[in-house]
Amino acid sequence: MKLKFLPPAMMLLGAQLLPLNIAAADGIEVNHLGVNNTIVRITGDGKYLLLPVQESIDDARIAVLVDGKPAKNLNVRLAKTKVDYMVPFDLTPYKGHDILMNIVTTQSRSNVREIKEDACWKNIALADTFDTTNTEQYRPVYHHTPLYGWMNDPNGMVYKDGVWHLCYQWNPYGSKWQNLSWGQSTSRDLIHWDRSSKAVLEPDGLGMIFSGSAAIDKTGSAGFGKDAVVAMYTSADVSQIQSLASSKDGGYSYDVYAGNPVLTLDSEARDPNMFWDDNAGHWVLTLAHALEHEMLIFTSPDMKEWTLQSSFGKGLGAQDGVWECPDLFELTVDGTGEKKWVLICNINPGGPFGGSATQYFTGKFDGKVFTPDTDANGNVPTKWMDFGKDHYATVSFSDAPDNRRTVIGWMSNWQYAAEVPTMQYRSANTLPRDVSLFKGEDGLTYMSSAPSPELSALRDKRTVNVKNVSTGNKGREYMLPATNDGVCEILIDIDSKKADSVEIKLSNNANEYVSMIYNASAGTLSFDRRESGIVDFSQDFPAVTTAPTFEKSGKVSLRIFVDKSSIEVFGNGGKFVMTNLVFPTAPYSQLSVKAVGGNARIDNLEIFSIK
Repeated sequence: MKLKFLPPAMMLLGAQLLPLNIAAADGIEVNHLGVNNTIVRITGDGKYLLLPVQESIDDARIAVLVDGKPAKNLNVRLAKTKVDYMVPFDLTPYKGHDILMNIVTTQSRSNVREIKEDACWKNIALADTFDTTNTEQYRPVYHHTPLYGWMNDPNGMVYKDGVWHLCYQWNPYGSKWQNLSWGQSTSRDLIHWDRSSKAVLEPDGLGMIFSGSAAIDKTGSAGFGKDAVVAMYTSADVSQIQSLASSKDGGYSYDVYAGNPVLTLDSEARDPNMFWDDNAGHWVLTLAHALEHEMLIFTSPDMKEWTLQSSFGKGLGAQDGVWECPDLFELTVDGTGEKKWVLICNINPGGPFGGSATQYFTGKFDGKVFTPDTDANGNVPTKWMDFGKDHYATVSFSDAPDNRRTVIGWMSNWQYAAEVPTMQYRSANTLPRDVSLFKGEDGLTYMSSAPSPELSALRDKRTVNVKNVSTGNKGREYMLPATNDGVCEILIDIDSKKADSVEIKLSNNANEYVSMIYNASAGTLSFDRRESGIVDFSQDFPAVTTAPTFEKSGKVSLRIFVDKSSIEVFGNGGKFVMTNLVFPTAPYSQLSVKAVGGNARIDNLEIFSIK
């Protein structure tokens, strides 16, 4: 694309007069004011302005003016030497108006001639369509991902009128953390997701839109109407404050409350999670007092006037990182009529294998104060919801049907989330999980996470079906389905018999593999991804994670979900879980099972291809 010079506008640089205005593409005028400042004016028609992105470049600050008035601010890594991908800026809200972008970059230039050669100005364009088809090698087949751009924490999760509403932290203008908004996807079956191309909440004068929750106001107590969906989130700029938004259409869109903020503190606090307490007759809010390593508990009659009732967590559990993304709810202990409360506390760093992780506490809640369970020595134990590296920001859907407590997490780790080998999009969500409580052999109460029942509908053909076969040091080998690049579901029940350990290995023809080792005597399952494929993008990625199996019977039952770039292992009905990303250069094509130190038995092995 050639740059056309327009002679009327000139600038003086040293002793030279240089053209200033250029037409970068039809309908776009570019005016370089200096080595770090450019004006872009939209003079033509188009639904989108396509902005070229280069991820290795620092953010450019873009102020969007409509009819000369400030309308929006963006941060985009505008391409300098190459274009990694394009991102769309939606022009339709401003049709018929004058649109101007004032762009400030931090890129070093010696003169204006250099900035005019940037790849951004040669490729910026107007278009009526934006192709969201993503054919990247590691794009998941059946996990939720954004259409494009960066995604982290799930937010505003609510079930309404048969629809699961999943919002999430989203950057529509690049695949790095920035411009945080709430994207939204909806589903009727927790498998197929209708992903909106527009954010439901965008940064405003109070800052970016950080994490939060949503709930149905069944009494209309907040003043937005009976059964309105109300969201509460953190507005994040210089300070972090809490804001409200309400939905008139059942959660598909939100209007920001004019009286924001509704809660302010003089210290960093974020990620509000609220619910209506029927017993106490008020709203309960759990707020992460991030740097203090505690959760604050507030109550309110109307979501607008909040009273601090208590705090929880100082000196308890994992304390190495900031506390984030709380959730508080009640569950029944399996096999009993006993009910307990669960307080989820996501932490970063400080996870058991480095970086991000989700810890939780069980105990009592009286509407104002959470009191944790203790062990036999009177100590509050640290409990982990997932024993992999890639399970974070896990929270639950409010108002889920049939008294279910269904959760979804962010499937990544802050240690390397921005460096994983994808480009047009970054990050996926974990599979949805239904949580419950069970009693461990040590007498403590633990939370299990089982795959949500809807996931059984993913199964297509059963390609392997084996019963009661012995395996030893030589091992047994089975082919994984080739459909959809090897994505599959594996069910395997192992009786270790007299073997010291049993290894389950997924491998490909490139000698890349994942090794899972069941140690019956220790009651553990380990997951080794050090040779799983591409691992060198971060020193923190190659790792071995280990989970307790919560049994000493010598038997273990696993349900393993393999997608293009992730493996989720659910053990013994969800009593333990490991979620780990993997990036094999070719799909895993083979499953092998071998025993060490004696023979073991495969009681059952079933492999299903995925629709």
